[in-house]
Amino acid sequence: MNSFFNRHMPGMLIACTLLFHTTFAQLPAYKPTREQISSAYKHMELMDSLSKGTVLKTGINPVWQADGKSFWYKNILKDSLTEYLYVDPLTAKKTKAIDNDKVAKALSTAADTIFSSTRLMLQDMRFDPDKNTVFIQAGGKWYAYDTRLHTARTVEKPGIEKPVERGWTKQLSRWQPFRADSLSPDKKLKASVKNGNIYLSDSKGKNPQQLTYEGNPLRPFGELSWSPDGAFIVCYRIDEQQERKVSYVLSSLPNTTRGVVKEHDYAQPGDEFTSYEMFVLNVKTKALVKVQSEVINFFDTPVIRWRNGDNMHFTYEKVDRGHQRFRVIEVNAANGSTKHIIDEKTGTFIYQNQIYTHYLAREHEIIWSSEKDGWRHLYLVDEQTGKIKNQITKGDWVVRDVDSVDVVKREIWFRASGMNPDEDPYHIHYYRIRFDGTGLVKLTSHAKAMHSLAFSPDRSFYIDTYSTMEVPPVMELRKTADASLVMKLEQADISQYLSLGFELPEIFTAKGRDGKTDIWGIVYRPSTFDPGRKYPIIENIYAGPHDSFVPKAFRHYGEMQSLAELGFIVVQMDGMGTANRSKAFHDVCWKNLADAGFSDRIAWMKTLAAKYPYMDSTKVGVYGTSAGGQNALGALLFHSGFYDAAVSACGCHDNRVDKQWWNEQWMGYPVGKHYEEQSNVTNAAKLQGDLLLIVGEADQNVPPESTYRVADALIRANKDFELLVIPGMGHSDGGTYGRRKKRDFFVSKLLEVNPPNRNKVSVTQ
Repeated sequence: MNSFFNRHMPGMLIACTLLFHTTFAQLPAYKPTREQISSAYKHMELMDSLSKGTVLKTGINPVWQADGKSFWYKNILKDSLTEYLYVDPLTAKKTKAIDNDKVAKALSTAADTIFSSTRLMLQDMRFDPDKNTVFIQAGGKWYAYDTRLHTARTVEKPGIEKPVERGWTKQLSRWQPFRADSLSPDKKLKASVKNGNIYLSDSKGKNPQQLTYEGNPLRPFGELSWSPDGAFIVCYRIDEQQERKVSYVLSSLPNTTRGVVKEHDYAQPGDEFTSYEMFVLNVKTKALVKVQSEVINFFDTPVIRWRNGDNMHFTYEKVDRGHQRFRVIEVNAANGSTKHIIDEKTGTFIYQNQIYTHYLAREHEIIWSSEKDGWRHLYLVDEQTGKIKNQITKGDWVVRDVDSVDVVKREIWFRASGMNPDEDPYHIHYYRIRFDGTGLVKLTSHAKAMHSLAFSPDRSFYIDTYSTMEVPPVMELRKTADASLVMKLEQADISQYLSLGFELPEIFTAKGRDGKTDIWGIVYRPSTFDPGRKYPIIENIYAGPHDSFVPKAFRHYGEMQSLAELGFIVVQMDGMGTANRSKAFHDVCWKNLADAGFSDRIAWMKTLAAKYPYMDSTKVGVYGTSAGGQNALGALLFHSGFYDAAVSACGCHDNRVDKQWWNEQWMGYPVGKHYEEQSNVTNAAKLQGDLLLIVGEADQNVPPESTYRVADALIRANKDFELLVIPGMGHSDGGTYGRRKKRDFFVSKLLEVNPPNRNKVSVTQ
């Protein structure tokens, strides 16, 4: 036997090698005929319909009861049948909450209408076992159902109240308008502005006295805020700038013969904000003191926080325009002097929307988030000295959000991703930790997945729903104290979906541009996939730096799978420059939105194609909407050696044309030459490949002229492209019609076959 292999192994290896190259490296391309592509469209449309409602029990919406622990929930089963379950965490028992037949019969009698027992839809239930009663809300009315007699009667309101939940910490948005105070804290005095100056009167507006004289209607005082003791009024000298407008035309309104011009306020990068110069007015002496800090020329007036037990000092937050400096500034109300409690500066950007601050008034402390060590973490700051008392969280992972702060136990409940090195770094896990950084409790370490928790009102229990794109949702009840399992509640049923022939999308990782960093993405294949053929790749792209976009929790059928059914491998990944990884990963986008992580995306797809020879990396399409529309066109302008066809919907093709707050966050301020250099409009003449532009004429998010300017530049450069304008449509991928045209475009350009002619009626129809 050994001599046989010794003699024949070399020839066998050569034969296997030739077979491999014939079978895989030189696979024939998937080239459907017109009849085959017509069948593929019909199959896709059938799957679009049949896949609906095929995944059951994907989540639990608990309705907590008065004890703050027990709850009921509803399951929608096959054929839209309903069931109601009741869970008692203390006994770890799950039972039928009601008998559908008996309840439906009782409600039908009480309401003089018909309630279906199999499809019984109830809005609320509150259980009172001591009185053998269940208060049921159905059809907008309340009923008291007797569990012994199985009868129901209408009632005005339930005889049992909902539980009071522990408060969640709400982060104040820095875009939230300041609410001025007119009445003093004791409600005896009223401050108002007349002809640009501040007047003080009694609470009814009588006997007004003028307190300031420097204001005028062009630069008035305003936005008045009282100190807690009524001794001071914080006010501002306002230099108002009218927000500039953009216009669009509604071309096809009913009962008109002319297009209707609409306009709305829309600040673009470089436009001026209204500015606010801060002053403090001494109510008793009428002395007006200018606060020794720069004019606030970015955002509206800030929230004022007076120091607890001290009516002489207050703090406010200031984000400098350009997003490179964030401060918490303390003001001495008597003389206007200031001190920086927190002063963070960066050479790139501070992600303003992700700044978290929580003020512990009695303790004179601030919980503050920062990426100062390269990862988003939490710090405890002394509000009086500005010194960092402790870095609460640390490590090569990211705090994603703070759920709540327990001042009594000095604990923070938060969400984070990337703490587990052997897991997808985007998976969200839940934790709590002490202010001093000790006592970390991992609430979701039992599963490598994306988690979503629902806490009981008393926080003693929680429902954990976890899943990945490859693992359907599991719902478990656990104890908050130690994360121990109480009971498994449900598991999603995907059997009907899989019976249609689908496989779940694959999670795929490959190294990025640096050869070190993992790039994570997903892969959809046709349900009729033949590994003996080569399929074009289509990328669903959105490289907006404000988040990450590859879905992590379970999804089944959607547009990506639907598009794949026509004969494509459809993929999505998050490249460098997107959020929720390290600061360095995110910083790639700084003044560099045209980068869009393309080097990482291309490397990822090449690695994917090397692993799966049936994926044709020589035929690649890309589509995206909004920032993704900008990215999709950018693929053909800057990386035409890899991408061949693009569908770009309502793209922000020139960051000078798009909204101010979003673009200055990533491209910086002032508006520099790099804005022009990275513009799709400026670079339109570089177009290679096939392009379809889609835009809604009534887009109020990204002005339609962003797309029109690209079209103009392409025409002037004598480039071929397709343009679809949807009358009356807003910010969108084109809706049903636009998505159909996108499919047709890729079929034509990548599969090189004509899509069905929908204008030609079949003789048999």
